[in-house]
Amino acid sequence: MQKVDVADLDCIFLTYYEPKREEFWTQISNMVPWVKRVDGVKGSDAAHKAAAAASDTERFVLIDGDNLPDERFFNLVLDIKDNWADCVFRWKGRNNINGLMYGNGGLSCWTKEFVNNMRTHENTDGTDSTLVEFCFDSKYLAMNNCYSTSYPNGDEYHAWRAGFREGVKLCLDKGTKPSLDNFPWGLHHVNRDYLSIWHNIGRDATHGEHAIQGARYGTYKLMCTDWDWTQTQDFDHLEYIYDEWQQGDWDQTLLTTRLGLEIHEYTAEQSAFFKHHMQRTYHEHDAMTTEIELIRKVEGW
Repeated sequence: MQKVDVADLDCIFLTYYEPKREEFWTQISNMVPWVKRVDGVKGSDAAHKAAAAASDTERFVLIDGDNLPDERFFNLVLDIKDNWADCVFRWKGRNNINGLMYGNGGLSCWTKEFVNNMRTHENTDGTDSTLVEFCFDSKYLAMNNCYSTSYPNGDEYHAWRAGFREGVKLCLDKGTKPSLDNFPWGLHHVNRDYLSIWHNIGRDATHGEHAIQGARYGTYKLMCTDWDWTQTQDFDHLEYIYDEWQQGDWDQTLLTTRLGLEIHEYTAEQSAFFKHHMQRTYHEHDAMTTEIELIRKVEGW
């Protein structure tokens, strides 16, 4: 067992387009004076390798450009098991738009060796699991606790892009596009629930409507057209798709009639009510408790 004080690790703020990145940089610099910044590197794989290069410590903390951490995270001491020495840890982030708490946008802790050896996104090794995600590697561990809030709604496009990407990725089965015959009930039930929340909740948040519409269009684009969904990784291409979406030339009813999804037009008040009660289901444990540990305990396996 290795004890690692988070305050002894380099901390990298990774930014690209995020509209509030300068505002967040100021706040995070005051919170974490030793923070470093990597900005403007195109491609998720390349950006993470640039973050690893900027770190002087083998293990480092990564903060996404639209994420604000809880200050208490930097007071933690991580008890890292011997067989976790080269693992990545991803804690949950609370999404400001729809209240979801999962790995999307959360704080993460990487090793330089892991990052330099990985082949994902624009640098994919060719397997479906690495085309648009990091998380399917067996050494990428999803942790239970939530230590930050993600704000993927800095402007209309930022919110739409966040929704679109999740509207695609939550439909995938470990990175593979499912068949229509197996959709949506072939999805993992957690992903199916998260997808429904992205499709329906968030009108109480700034630009929340754009996030909802982006998520709906992402699912439509993936499942109802022959679009090459691997372009989800290409932010330049997403700008083109955003312009396409603005033309309004698509049939939203197919989400229900062809895909069997529930689509509701909840008001801002109804969204706020849902988020208020959903957050009560979160319970904090030790910082190094994984999601799968708690699932096993609850489900008895």
